[in-house]
Amino acid sequence: MTIESPSGSTPAEADAFLAAYPEIEAIDIVLHDSNGIGRGKIIRRHELAGLFGHGRHVPISILGLDICGEDVHETGLIWDQGDGDLRAWPVPGTLKPLHNTMPARGEVFVSLYELDGRPMSSDPRHALQRQVDALAAEGLHAAGAFELEFFLLSNERGPDGKVRPAADVLDGRESHRTEVYSVDHLHGMLPLFSDVYASAEMAGIQAETLISEFAPGQYELTLHYRTDVMQAADDLMRIKRIVRAQARAHGVTACFMAKPVEQYAGSGMHFHVSLMDDNGGNVFVEETEGEWTPTILHALGGLRETMAESMLVFAPHANSWRRFSSQSYAPVSPSWGFNNRSVALRIPAGDRMARRIEHRPSGVDANPYLVATTVLAGIRHGLTNRIDPGPAREGNAYKDGDSLAIARDWGEAIRAAQGSAFLKDALGEDMHRTFTAVKAAEYARVARTISDVDYDLYLHTV
Repeated sequence: MTIESPSGSTPAEADAFLAAYPEIEAIDIVLHDSNGIGRGKIIRRHELAGLFGHGRHVPISILGLDICGEDVHETGLIWDQGDGDLRAWPVPGTLKPLHNTMPARGEVFVSLYELDGRPMSSDPRHALQRQVDALAAEGLHAAGAFELEFFLLSNERGPDGKVRPAADVLDGRESHRTEVYSVDHLHGMLPLFSDVYASAEMAGIQAETLISEFAPGQYELTLHYRTDVMQAADDLMRIKRIVRAQARAHGVTACFMAKPVEQYAGSGMHFHVSLMDDNGGNVFVEETEGEWTPTILHALGGLRETMAESMLVFAPHANSWRRFSSQSYAPVSPSWGFNNRSVALRIPAGDRMARRIEHRPSGVDANPYLVATTVLAGIRHGLTNRIDPGPAREGNAYKDGDSLAIARDWGEAIRAAQGSAFLKDALGEDMHRTFTAVKAAEYARVARTISDVDYDLYLHTV
């Protein structure tokens, strides 16, 4: 018996997919938790119709796991609710073939719902949808895209135990130089990147410019701007899986840690966002370049004012905080400016008809659904309260501080997030409780772990 899907998916989508891809034998069903980790199952071809016809039962605890996949009881999603089953439903339009798989597989994103069809409120997709709907009620629609920075690393550590850049997959050539913007350096990884682009095309993602970034083995891939911000977050999640899978197929490791190499810049996940009205017009566009509209100024004001209490979303892990240091292309204050990469909130130069805000604090380890949720809530806060962002920063925003400050470390960010009325409203009470409980549990895990640094500094000296 077919049940009406609360996600809007239909069995016809599954039927058309199976008819178009008779070679596909299995399908990954992927649900993203608060850390952005894809959790789910691999089902066989004959099970796909059932998924689209009546959903798939999964335990509620799947959204209450930490980074290691361990239960976090403080989320309230484990024994408080008997670890009962909820129903996962396919996200319409996300059923895609996977490139370079043997035997052939597909992939579909799912979202979690209560058994009566209500959205499960600790699912990050539903948190973002709440903000999208709130903006729509005000006649506004968020468009955007994420940038993806990442490292390609050797599968083996160096003699010092540290990670090292991957050798070129083309001919095994090694380079330990920064090679920023080097076109020739990209050529050694072209077989891998060709598979990434082919995978993206099969998934309906328009992957665009590729550059060699500001560290040995670091790259950046930009994605096409989406008029639907949920689609932009889906793109980012899917392209990370694509890069990781294709790197593995070519014998190297794709790394999405925010700061894997201590002496070089880390990897960001800059979020470009603009607002459209009901007619598709960009409300950030000024009549004369440089004379900013009240709308973009108030949006910046809201983002500045809420950034301190939101930093846990943008930098959710212990390693995330190693990325923030002066003159490292990671902002250290909630500053804003025009055509300035030292600020947290940048208005890029270029065609003013494409005017947007580049939100720069997030590391590539952050969950794009929660990042977009929090950014949209910050923009709404600024528009509602008509917040003045103050003057734009010119020159080096790393100097002289800022009238507002962000958290200095992970523990401070967790405490700020736990007590934040703004973040609770932005994420929703249940998503806020789940996310902060998971982060607090991970903080405790890290705090009790004895690191090599401890032994190096103290084993024979105190």
